[in-house]
Amino acid sequence: MTIASAGAALRPSPPDPARLRPWQRAAVAAYEDAGRRDFLVTATPGAGKTTFALTVALRLLAGRVVDRVVVVCPTDHLRTQWADAAAAFGLVLDPTMTNAQGPVRDGAHGYVTTYAQVAQRPAIHAARCGRRKTLVVLDEIHHAGDGLSWGEAVSEAFADVHRRLSLTGTPFRTRADERIPFVGYEQDGDLLRSLADYTYGYREALSDRVVRPVVFAAYTGVSRWRNSAGEVIAASLTDAGTKSVEAAAWKTALDPRGGWVPHVIAAMDERITHLRHTGMPDAAGLVLASDQDDARAYADVVRNLTGEKPVLILSDDPKASKKIEEFRESRERIAVCVRMISEGVDVPRAACLAWMTSYRTPLFFAQAVGRVVRARGAHEAATVFLPAVRPLLTLAAEMETDRNFVISPPPKAPADDPELQDPLDLLPGEKDEADELGQFEGLESEASFAHVLHSGRAVTHEPTSADLPEFSGDEEAYLGLPGLLTPEQTAALLSRRDSELRRKVTAASSRRIQDEAPAEEDTPQLGQWRLTSELRREVNQLVSRVAARTGEPHAKVHGRIRREVPGPPSAAASAELLERRRDHLLGLL
Repeated sequence: MTIASAGAALRPSPPDPARLRPWQRAAVAAYEDAGRRDFLVTATPGAGKTTFALTVALRLLAGRVVDRVVVVCPTDHLRTQWADAAAAFGLVLDPTMTNAQGPVRDGAHGYVTTYAQVAQRPAIHAARCGRRKTLVVLDEIHHAGDGLSWGEAVSEAFADVHRRLSLTGTPFRTRADERIPFVGYEQDGDLLRSLADYTYGYREALSDRVVRPVVFAAYTGVSRWRNSAGEVIAASLTDAGTKSVEAAAWKTALDPRGGWVPHVIAAMDERITHLRHTGMPDAAGLVLASDQDDARAYADVVRNLTGEKPVLILSDDPKASKKIEEFRESRERIAVCVRMISEGVDVPRAACLAWMTSYRTPLFFAQAVGRVVRARGAHEAATVFLPAVRPLLTLAAEMETDRNFVISPPPKAPADDPELQDPLDLLPGEKDEADELGQFEGLESEASFAHVLHSGRAVTHEPTSADLPEFSGDEEAYLGLPGLLTPEQTAALLSRRDSELRRKVTAASSRRIQDEAPAEEDTPQLGQWRLTSELRREVNQLVSRVAARTGEPHAKVHGRIRREVPGPPSAAASAELLERRRDHLLGLL
């Protein structure tokens, strides 16, 4: 419905309660029972906060409690998304109003704006809301406390409105001197913790089948880099030791020129293929990059591996919002993006996410994973492929835990830079550890399946163990769907297919190396790295065989081999030492 054609349809009827999910009906009832000016709802990403809020708006309009609706959201793209969702209910919200315009257009029930727009000229929004009794919906209200003076602007613009409905995908906490307006708090140490009037968490949504179950597939691997002193250091993502070494190993793994990125992208591409063959023909995946240079490089990796050019969604592209909409409605397999799809964007067919970024805040993690958990049917599951590093594994393990806070507001950033308006930096206390890296040069990385996370625990299974189950095609297709495969079987399946992925990536890498035509003097170093990587992989496989035969834990076998063939851990061992350990292990079998 366009604004021009809305005519006199100024009081649309509320939707049939039967169309609402149980939690939405309960939240609407709680809102009406409260009867207060302010109401905060915390609902897990993908649960349907937009439909809930629009239902409240329609009921208030129908009951003549309010005469106008204003929605404030984080980005311009979400303005259109809100307007489209409202139009499906017969509610006309103008997503195009600027601060230079005066009254709300005739035929519209209200409009949709952004926090940045309100901050630029709060007085005009206060004037519009003062002309009629207004409901203001503050979507992702935590954005009003991000240190950009948005909180003050929101308070000034909407202090006197008739009703305010605040929404967030995850609870938050705030410094005492940076309270988010219209939110109730309780003391939580040195910070204030938000108090929601109604909460609907991921665990409840999963039980109600409102969201898809998520399988977190963690990938480890050895990274090798040269530090500022010229020393070559190698470390595994899962056993890096100090946080600064872990940060360097993680950063090296995310280098698109290494082996970790293509391996994990290949795993996600294979998962998309399975989904498309088994009841989800439009299944898609998202690759989440840290910055635009990485995003472009990852797009090249996707094209090299799959033969298909992915959709590239960058914040400085004026067509970014249009690309998101086109991807949402298309059948294209993969989109590579830099935070443009992290919050609020609705792409229900996206069921896979490759975490190719160093962002690690609880808020961003929940919002990003929320892009792939929006349920459409009873037999859909989501898969998140991520580095096996402690910060991310902790966040993944807590997905089903009802948490009452996320991180404090982010550092200040220019108000006109949408890329810096989300709290996406390192957690407090981690900046200095990252800075300890200084200048370093990533040399190479490799990837291998580590484990799946199920109900907060890591589940591993070695592909060479004697009890490795055989899977039919149907079982493989339903990878990770609870009730059909156990967590152990899921881990075993991913581990078994890991070697097939490695062959695919190696072939694609060979093509890339030939295309790039490396300098002749670099070739010996590259060959030595590949030899060492293959030997390290051989040693690990032999350790698995010894462990399966003796019943000893892998760690114990590794320790015994280090004592019997002395030297550094395999991650830092030379090719010569690895050959000796390989021969020693063969003698034990």
